[in-house]
Amino acid sequence: MPSHIRTLINEGEHQQLDFKFGVNDSRKIARTLAAFANTDGGRLLLGVKDNGAIAGVRSDEEYYMMEAGAQLFCKPPVPFDIREWDENGKNVLEIIVPPSNLIHSAPDKDGNFKVFVRVGDQNFVANGVLLKVWKKRKNKHGVEVSFSPIERSLIAYLEHNGSISLSGFRKLSGLSVKRCEHILANFIVLDIIKLVYSESGVHYTLNPDFNLEKENS
Repeated sequence: MPSHIRTLINEGEHQQLDFKFGVNDSRKIARTLAAFANTDGGRLLLGVKDNGAIAGVRSDEEYYMMEAGAQLFCKPPVPFDIREWDENGKNVLEIIVPPSNLIHSAPDKDGNFKVFVRVGDQNFVANGVLLKVWKKRKNKHGVEVSFSPIERSLIAYLEHNGSISLSGFRKLSGLSVKRCEHILANFIVLDIIKLVYSESGVHYTLNPDFNLEKENS
């Protein structure tokens, strides 16, 4: 029967699991810790290569750099639990990050603090729409949409084209960035559309279960 660490490794890297051969940059590891905390939580296996090979933690310094990432380079600091495992004489650290009720930021490659989210096995910067979604979901009064011609044109566009970007919606609607973000965020909160991250950027797709005629009935 495989050990706990082997069982995790067999899952491969995904939205709630990341492998790190070593930590040589506290700012970089802070992005993963913040992304886990901002999304669904996750586990970081320190001492495991990207291909799943167990190399073991090379020195205590790596743990301290990881701790610095969580405490000094995440704003606010990201809490975590740590478990130490011995795999055939090699030390592996399991860093467990719970999902947070706070919003955590970390330095990007240029040193600017940004909010990161975890999508698949990658970390992405949360855009203005997602930040508005988080804020609206905490609003006790909820959100409302009127399905004005602008909202209807967005739905019609998605039905025929599949997806749209923020800039595409701006061109379609003629509205400001702030207003477009507001409409898109409302639609996401109401589960009318979905926000999709990819290597090419962020776009929005229609929820296949949404039916405008049913909403109006």
